[in-house]
Amino acid sequence: MKHDLKRGALLLASATFFTAALNALQKLTGSDLPALEIIFFRNLFSLPFVLMIAARTTIVLKTHHFGGHLLRSVVGLISMIMVVVTVTRLPLAEQQVLSYTQPLFLVLLSIPLLHERPSLQRWIAVSIGFSGVIVVALGKGLLHGSATSVPNWACAVALAQGAVGALTTMQIRQLSATEASTTIALWQAILMTAMTALPLPFIWTTPSLTAAACLVAVGAFAGIAQVLQTEAFASAQVSAIGPFAYSGLLWAALIGWFGFGEVPGAAMVLGGLLIIGSGVWMLRHDRPAKRPAVVAGTMDTASGTQP
Repeated sequence: MKHDLKRGALLLASATFFTAALNALQKLTGSDLPALEIIFFRNLFSLPFVLMIAARTTIVLKTHHFGGHLLRSVVGLISMIMVVVTVTRLPLAEQQVLSYTQPLFLVLLSIPLLHERPSLQRWIAVSIGFSGVIVVALGKGLLHGSATSVPNWACAVALAQGAVGALTTMQIRQLSATEASTTIALWQAILMTAMTALPLPFIWTTPSLTAAACLVAVGAFAGIAQVLQTEAFASAQVSAIGPFAYSGLLWAALIGWFGFGEVPGAAMVLGGLLIIGSGVWMLRHDRPAKRPAVVAGTMDTASGTQP
């Protein structure tokens, strides 16, 4: 693999932009449409992009671990629902920064589930990261001039989504031992589309023309983000471009500021720096074999779908 740092960094930063943009569209539609309806269209319209990635090698759906794919899709669906709920009720930048706790939860969950023994450096990074969470949680004046207060339960759900996202990353790691990454991605897209289609007749809310266009864009942006991320990690070493995954906070802050009038406060900025700093530290000190899993966890939070 050729190492093209500029290309990889640009592609990964672009992927985070599309992720921030689709979260903004979910925020726009989330107040009027059910979360499952939004997620159905997200998976449906992103499926062609997943197929495009899979077609570059060989499309393989045969698996001996269907139960594992099913469980991974259920957990991933829960994570997606939590993202839609939180972006609807929290400022985009705050939801984004809390999603960056996935690598921290990944360290904690690796102990009982993978029987790993985190290094002292990882424990220090986790401590710094969760201190950032405390700063964000205590700084309730996250938005200057906001007409409504930030719901405490929404902050808790955003933090819990970090744990659920870490669990999906661990499931991917376990499935990757025997399954190709394209097979995992295909089963995820197919199963999530099918699972969200089942309740549609009971929850259906007819979207307006504007909302319908947003739903198409949500799926397209999710697919584009996945393609860009795949190309980014094929272009350069993960340890080199991994920190660029955190550029999603910049995009979320800018879109929230100019699109929704959300001005990040000092607590959010300080807490975000602590959380991102801990994630970058873990990227830099991980062994090469472990780096992809950490970054995958980060991206899985940002898009809610990325394997």
